[in-house]
Amino acid sequence: MFDRLQNKFSKIFSVVKGHGKISEKNVSDAIREIRIALLESDVNFKVVSSFIKKVKDKALGSDVFDSVTPGQQFIKIVQDELIDFLSADSMELKLNNSNPAIIVMAGLQGSGKTTTSAKIASFLKREQHKNPLLVGADLQRLAAQEQLKILSNKVKVDFFSGKYDTPLALVKDALKFASKNKNDVVIIDTAGRLHIDESLMEELKTIVEEVTPDEILYVIDGMTGQDAINSTKIFSEKIDLTGSIITKMDGNSGGGAALSVKQISKKPIKLMTTGENINDIEVFDPNRIAKRILGLSDIVGLVEKAQKNFDQKKAQEMQERLLNNEFNFNDFSEQIKQFDQIGSLSEMTKFIPGLKKMKNLNFNKNDLLWTQAIINSMTKVERENPTIINGSRRARIAKGSGRSISDVNRLIKQFNQIKIFMKKTKKIGMGRFPFKLN
Repeated sequence: MFDRLQNKFSKIFSVVKGHGKISEKNVSDAIREIRIALLESDVNFKVVSSFIKKVKDKALGSDVFDSVTPGQQFIKIVQDELIDFLSADSMELKLNNSNPAIIVMAGLQGSGKTTTSAKIASFLKREQHKNPLLVGADLQRLAAQEQLKILSNKVKVDFFSGKYDTPLALVKDALKFASKNKNDVVIIDTAGRLHIDESLMEELKTIVEEVTPDEILYVIDGMTGQDAINSTKIFSEKIDLTGSIITKMDGNSGGGAALSVKQISKKPIKLMTTGENINDIEVFDPNRIAKRILGLSDIVGLVEKAQKNFDQKKAQEMQERLLNNEFNFNDFSEQIKQFDQIGSLSEMTKFIPGLKKMKNLNFNKNDLLWTQAIINSMTKVERENPTIINGSRRARIAKGSGRSISDVNRLIKQFNQIKIFMKKTKKIGMGRFPFKLN
């Protein structure tokens, strides 16, 4: 996510920080590079011009503070303007105006509306303790309703669909069902449409006029580049959108859609999705997104991702076992599984870009799989009592896992080092598991 922009901004900032004093020429050179970086990342040229003007006016008219270097001050100006650019009033979902609250999902074909509908349902159930109903109102795409039904089962929320002549008739019955079923949020997955398809646009307008939704969210594929700008403009002109959701931000796109959509639609970006996992959805926080775009660390985002996936009860149990010197390969295996749920190290670089520059970091997820294979090749007694694993046992474990004896030795050495490190840090108050869940 934002890889292209991160790399370019890192280079620009590196040059700026190298100057002992920032001159007007230094600022102009840096701003020119920022302009190029944004345009190459598919940010709309009008949006780029507006952003660049604000940065330039602020940078050239700014007093230099003694507490920061001129280079740091320039970076702060860019960051502040980017946050302001991405910010808007009422960025949170508005779901308290009616019962049930209604969310209508709109967007182009292939933007990810169906998957995103399920992710929102999971998000609202997990984060706000809502009781959502997913409504399959896409009667155009074959198997759209079946896909949403599968996803609803996965996130364990209610689902409504059926064979109807029109989406509007289906939606009306869905609302009756939601009232009887005590669903407090109804998420309507409408058919994907081309912006030139007037009949489908009218169909969407009819649904919106009938149900008067609390939210009309435009789902936009973050990888579509300039096409996203054109479709956003047309949708926002025809439908009174309340906000947008940017999907597929884990791809190799320039990230320009995130910078352009809000300015074009004049509506806030409320959520974004960053992966295939059903939990890979997050509130669009301008402060944290700006840090990621500029290649600055977003520790809060990383911790929140961990909070969604870590089992606090299991973490506490492991902590107690560690203190009692009972930590074994079963516990180690469980930690690996929880770490894998957060994502690979390469995925963490989305939150901490500086990790990419560190040496000896292997982003190959197969390492976790091979580690798990070695542990699974141990007997129950060996996993519970690692100290009994002698030379002959190591040879058997290596053969059973398809790895070399040196791989097994390396894993056992790492296990012992981690165990010692965790015990030492615990004694000085640092050894708590890093993520505390509410």
